[in-house]
Amino acid sequence: MAYIDYYKVLGLSKGASTDDVKKAYRKLARKYHPDLNPNNKEAQKKFQEINEANEVLSDPEKRQKYDKYGENWKHGDEFEQAQRAQQSQRQYQGSQSYYSGTEGFGGDFGGDDFSDFFHSMFGGGFSQGSRRGGAKFKGQDYNAELELTLRQAMTTHQQTLTINGKNVRITIPAGISDGQKIKLSGYGQPGINNGPSGDLYITFNIPEDPIFKRKGDDLYKQIDIDLYTAILGGEIMIETLTGKVKFPIPPHTQQDTTVRLRGKGFPRYKKEGKFGDLYVTFKVKLPEKLTDKEKELFTQLSNLNKQ
Repeated sequence: MAYIDYYKVLGLSKGASTDDVKKAYRKLARKYHPDLNPNNKEAQKKFQEINEANEVLSDPEKRQKYDKYGENWKHGDEFEQAQRAQQSQRQYQGSQSYYSGTEGFGGDFGGDDFSDFFHSMFGGGFSQGSRRGGAKFKGQDYNAELELTLRQAMTTHQQTLTINGKNVRITIPAGISDGQKIKLSGYGQPGINNGPSGDLYITFNIPEDPIFKRKGDDLYKQIDIDLYTAILGGEIMIETLTGKVKFPIPPHTQQDTTVRLRGKGFPRYKKEGKFGDLYVTFKVKLPEKLTDKEKELFTQLSNLNKQ
């Protein structure tokens, strides 16, 4: 596999901040998302590279290894362990040569030797004196974001994602939360030397709804009622996420009165049949224009109130 410069993929420099990485990833992920580019293999490849770059550069520990080891960053720990082991071996052989007169094993690994070293350690066999065969390593994990509307998140449904050129149909449980992450095992990068594939982590992004505000499993909304209904009472239709319900308004309802509709909120995650509540706040809307007759009646009411 050719080396991919993750900074270049996201259009960033090495000094980019974590926020810069996040913004660049979201912008490019939306642009090249397979749902917006059906049957476009180039876009699918670009989307995969973007996810790989974000998975590494958004994680401080992985990013540090990537900056140090480049394409071999996943094996940085093994590389350093091997260096320490070979350093110990050189010290031992040096002490032996002191007594036997033989020449000890020497040489350090510079930056240009990384690829050869990793090939010998993990790809094509070990160095002289060790057995043949490469160690198995798990493939790189991928990270992706999936945007859902509030109404999509309230129902259990299926969506198809394109991962490494393959369509993967996933079931999204009702009640998923904004920022929640789920794992698809084995849908990451293939492993090294027949090691297990990495995993795919999907983070859900649920923008604010223009009508309902969600807090946990409860929903909140505001409804305007006219002055006459607030004073005299009546019935109104309240829209919920599952349909309209008839609700009685008691007389003398005050501004910002809040009522609770039990079980009309958001479904609880992986708890079938369980829902939060819906809280409705009433906003009393005053008439903008009054007829002469209405003004006369309001004047009479005002006079009666003063008596």
